[in-house]
Amino acid sequence: MSNLYDEANGLEKALRESTEYKELVALYEQVNADESAKNMFDNFRDIQLKLQQKQMAGQEITQEEVDHAQKSVALVQQHETIARLMEAEQRMSMIIAELNKIIMKPLEELYGAVE
Repeated sequence: MSNLYDEANGLEKALRESTEYKELVALYEQVNADESAKNMFDNFRDIQLKLQQKQMAGQEITQEEVDHAQKSVALVQQHETIARLMEAEQRMSMIIAELNKIIMKPLEELYGAVE
């Protein structure tokens, strides 16, 4: 029987070697090399993190915070490299979600899909 942790480590290695991950890394490095883009992206991520923390704590997010977040998203999407980075992040996230579905398949088959 194969060691599940060895298999997981192999999957991690495959992810790191994937074209999608390499593109993500290259775009992240490009954003960080441009001080203006880095500051814009860091500000966006900070806003995003604060809203997620409030949401997880069960705190209400104000309309002012929503408006501020939307303006931040619009701003970063106008920056070509940041927009490409965000698209690469989305692709990587989709791959990980698909892998998670595959990994969870035995439990779903055992217990039945939860809907």
